[in-house]
Amino acid sequence: MINYIFGFNQCYMINKRIKILFLFLFASISVFAQYTETINSNRPGFSQGAFSVGTNVLQFETGFGIGNEEHSILNKKTDAFIIDYNFRYGIWKEELEISFIGAYQSNSISFIDSDASSKERNFNTNTIGAKYLFFDPYRKRQIEKPNLYSWKANNSFKWKDLIPAISIYAGANFDQADNPLTHFSDNDLTFFNSKSKKGIEISPTIAIATQNNWGSWVFVINLIGERITLDEKSYSYILTLTHTFNAKLSAFIENQGIKSDFYADQIFRGGAAYLVSKDFQVDAAFLINYKDTPSRQFGRLGISYRFDMHTNDQYIEEKGKAGRTKKRNKKNYTKKKKNKRLDGINLGNKDGVNL
Repeated sequence: MINYIFGFNQCYMINKRIKILFLFLFASISVFAQYTETINSNRPGFSQGAFSVGTNVLQFETGFGIGNEEHSILNKKTDAFIIDYNFRYGIWKEELEISFIGAYQSNSISFIDSDASSKERNFNTNTIGAKYLFFDPYRKRQIEKPNLYSWKANNSFKWKDLIPAISIYAGANFDQADNPLTHFSDNDLTFFNSKSKKGIEISPTIAIATQNNWGSWVFVINLIGERITLDEKSYSYILTLTHTFNAKLSAFIENQGIKSDFYADQIFRGGAAYLVSKDFQVDAAFLINYKDTPSRQFGRLGISYRFDMHTNDQYIEEKGKAGRTKKRNKKNYTKKKKNKRLDGINLGNKDGVNL
């Protein structure tokens, strides 16, 4: 009887461990693919995450903002209305997405010390680009065997958790040469002798995006060089920290620093997003800046929606020497399997003929 009870308990413990092992395996499999069951939006922040939307997923992110700017030196006040949009599509591989990012702004300008007023409308940006994930540390971490006996060992902080996923983005900007929102004009104080231009100017934008996933926290860094071949070239960084409270609600804070001869600033944003369904998200955010030339305050509302045509997950294979070794071993295994007879006896290959 004692042996029976001991054997039963032993089988129970083995089955329990097997279930835990399968739980870890299935959890790790979901991380190998870029595609997620719920929408993966860059809104309501302005940074780009390192990961793509997944192959055959078309995602639309858009919103509008209302706010004002006041310039203390020019005594100028601007009431602005902005519409922004972002089309993202996962193509070819799980690591790759292409995108079309843009914004349109309408300004009503008035001067504090006079009755003069004016209006200006144009695009802030229109950029076609692509983003590619070339380093994903989470893939290798999921391959590691979990500690089945210690929750603390599996969930405690490790220095390697500071290593982020890294993507590179490259795009082409399409700007009107006489656009006052993006280019120097005759009305600028320091560039009043510049000649007006006509036509469309094409310039490159490059960026590096990193992303750390720490449980319910996500930290994203963007380093951006924009319009780098023009006089109005700018360099900026964006730091975004997002916290998920539950399966539906998340909030973020963000800091963006911009350095350019055309415009320089320190911008702070905050807001929240709510997941209506697995393919639909709504969000709200606000913006303030540091300086008063001009000072800026904006409110922003938006939505994200995806058309999910994703079928099968393309699991990202390990790269480098380890990845090549795995592929070689897989090919050797396939060859051995072909040479094996139905009776289980492998006679090998002689003169190109399977025996």
